[in-house]
Amino acid sequence: MRLYLIRHAESEANVRGILDTRLPGPPLTELGRQQSQTLAEGLGQESISAVYASHATRARQTAEPLAEALAVDVQSLEGVHEVSVGVLEGRADQASVEAYMGVFRQWTRGDLSVPMPGGESGQQVRARYSTAVAELRAKHEPADPDGIVALVSHGGVIRLSAEWLAGNVRPELADRGLIPNTGMVVLETLPDGGWTCLSWAGLPM
Repeated sequence: MRLYLIRHAESEANVRGILDTRLPGPPLTELGRQQSQTLAEGLGQESISAVYASHATRARQTAEPLAEALAVDVQSLEGVHEVSVGVLEGRADQASVEAYMGVFRQWTRGDLSVPMPGGESGQQVRARYSTAVAELRAKHEPADPDGIVALVSHGGVIRLSAEWLAGNVRPELADRGLIPNTGMVVLETLPDGGWTCLSWAGLPM
């Protein structure tokens, strides 16, 4: 089974450069809507059996054209929303961004106990996202071991979770390997129950 972890298209918060993680969050921009259509055109002919999205507006709006192209419904999935940044929410100043990145870097290096200021710890993020992915695997892999599932989520949590799930994703990649809007990380299941990363934002692993 393959899992396409897709970052949402450009949102209004992306344009403003702010840390925006609360649900349901802002919608896509006009460019973002165009990006979601391009995504659907690129993936619409693939054998994707299901399309999931976080509860964020921007994720669902990104997923809808792809689901329409595949003649399936967008299914909302708990636990795959962006990292909650607590008191940094809505801020774009350098000090806030550096505080966010400082905690993020500690998580990629294995210290998951550190929380975002007033927000989630890495342990909390890992638990909810890993649980959601495990549920997807249990639901889809037995019926179609060679199938593909698409999940539209968020850049930060995709980078973290890909490292936590796939043994071949190094901390340095999770830390600095930014994923563009509608960029994708492709994971594939392993017989031992784990995952391996096949590509990162278009680059083979």
